[in-house]
Amino acid sequence: MGTGDAGTEVRSPRPFERVLVANRGEIAVRVIRTLRRLGIRSIAVFSAADADAPHVRLADEAVRIGPASAAESYLDPARIIAAARETGAQAIHPGYGFLSEHAGFAEACRDAGIVFVGPGVDALEVMGDKIRAKRHVEASGVPTVPGVSDPSLDDAALAAAGEAVGFPLLVKPSAGGGGKGMQIARDARELAAALPAARRVALAAFGDDTLLLERLIERPRHIEVQVLADDFGNVIHLGERECSLQRRHQKVIEEAPSPLLDVDTRARIGKAACDAARSVDYRGAGTVEFLVSDAAPDEFFFIEMNTRLQVEHPVTELVTGVDLVEQQLRVAAGQPLALQQAAIELTGHAIEARVYAESPERGFLPSIGELLVWREPSGDGVRVDGGIRSGQQITADYDPMLAKVIAYGADRAEALARLDAALADTVVLGVETNLGFLRRLLADPAVQRGDLDTGLIDRMPEPESDAAPPEVLTATAAYRDDVAIDEARTAGAHAWRTARGWRLGRPAADAGRDATTAALAADVIATDADDAVWLHTTTGIWRVPATGRRAALDARLAMIERGGLADPELRAPMPGTVTAVLVADGDAVLPGDAVIAIEAMKMEHRVTASVAGIVRLAVAVGEQVSRDQSVARVEPQLAASAEVPTSVPASSDAPHEGAVPTAPHQE
Repeated sequence: MGTGDAGTEVRSPRPFERVLVANRGEIAVRVIRTLRRLGIRSIAVFSAADADAPHVRLADEAVRIGPASAAESYLDPARIIAAARETGAQAIHPGYGFLSEHAGFAEACRDAGIVFVGPGVDALEVMGDKIRAKRHVEASGVPTVPGVSDPSLDDAALAAAGEAVGFPLLVKPSAGGGGKGMQIARDARELAAALPAARRVALAAFGDDTLLLERLIERPRHIEVQVLADDFGNVIHLGERECSLQRRHQKVIEEAPSPLLDVDTRARIGKAACDAARSVDYRGAGTVEFLVSDAAPDEFFFIEMNTRLQVEHPVTELVTGVDLVEQQLRVAAGQPLALQQAAIELTGHAIEARVYAESPERGFLPSIGELLVWREPSGDGVRVDGGIRSGQQITADYDPMLAKVIAYGADRAEALARLDAALADTVVLGVETNLGFLRRLLADPAVQRGDLDTGLIDRMPEPESDAAPPEVLTATAAYRDDVAIDEARTAGAHAWRTARGWRLGRPAADAGRDATTAALAADVIATDADDAVWLHTTTGIWRVPATGRRAALDARLAMIERGGLADPELRAPMPGTVTAVLVADGDAVLPGDAVIAIEAMKMEHRVTASVAGIVRLAVAVGEQVSRDQSVARVEPQLAASAEVPTSVPASSDAPHEGAVPTAPHQE
């Protein structure tokens, strides 16, 4: 099997002597590993929040580039260029996200005499604009989704043109990616509301409110093709990846090859991807994304081209044995591709799961806090790309992805089984994660069959909080007693209340407890700053809160979310920034009316009224808010119309529902 990091033979000469990695987290670690294998000196950059991060420790050198804010550190081209000059870096590898698709940054590197490990400026500019990209590849014979891509149209003209295309429609910002700002419109009324909403998000996120419309294809498959190209006209593809399991336009689980495509379609879609890359004189590693009809798998349509390394690149590395980062570096150094299309074979099957710091029970809102324990899984065919460590603070400054767990097998069934076992053995204590959700998703019969589409996750039942089973509560009680006894011996009877940390193995059980049950319940236990106990067990990861005011608030919020009562206090579902105030102070609102928009970790969420009444605002645009902070209050109306509900359960659509509807296709 291919290993990705060591799947290609090292050849002389080295492409570079010194390379700066302009990124953080797991992708920075992943790039640095290849640099080390090739004998290239690695230079990391870091913000104030990442001073002791794993990528900083792993690199040969590291340069501080600014405060925690991404805009003042990782997203600042001038700081990155200055760090490269200071350290004598010959090249900059941007990873993905941040500046990886920034044409201005690539141009700044060129002007500074530093090699940008990525495509040329022209390719970045063409493929970075969805409207321009679509027109460009159409001219090269690549099939595209029917739609409207005229940047000169205002909302009224765009709506009229969209009606001519036919509903349902997908409204997409032309700039940017990751599904940010995308809206679904199933009729003219929804389209009229979606256009200004999408423009606002696009302008705030990308500085460009240009929109395009595409025909929405129901039950689509999201298939992407990995391409490599050099400066000598050589363009090849390394097969496809199935990326249909998505939520909020973000991929969750990816695999290679796709269980949908046959040999003939694989060859045709690969050729189309190469044609798209060749049309812009592409250089380096890139991904061409297609929409494939589940009902007609021999038909496919170009969506966009990602001009960078993809998050899910490890599955391609595992089935081909090709280190894509090494290929990027060699092409950037002016070397021709040593790989030929006829030599590329897909062997076995690989599946990747993205581990996010998020709470599925709270609408998949990002989670922050101290990462008390991180333990990677291991085993046959298991690879982990991670950039976190125990004791690290997970903040709202960056994307919530913590790591990627990837499994390889001789066939899809073996890869699925290995991935599930690896996820069960992954330990993340201190912040809520999607680990349990990932295992439920893998166990879904449709996923097991390979019957996938981009709306599958949306059709799954909403995750519910499960009460900790008796054996977990027993283990927790035994652990608390154990800690109390240990601390009492050295620091007084109540010192355990401030104790924090973790331990492997069983919690000590006193004479009145079932030590065997407690020992089997958890192999890793930790206590957080709120005295909650976190346990990793054979049945999953559990958090058992301490009693007190915090626990009472959590219980009250949980009751609200279950619909047990309607809360007039509107609270932030997550830490973030207020991006829009959608009503005026003193306005009358009805249940479900959007009041505040909050953005954090690449997502915008709307806080909506749960009762009818008069709204009293507590925040303004631009303010930073914390999780559960009151952002507004609705003074209930005593004489509401009998036809209008005076309250709705908070779990019904909204106090904690995302502002952007989930589209069934797009990353």
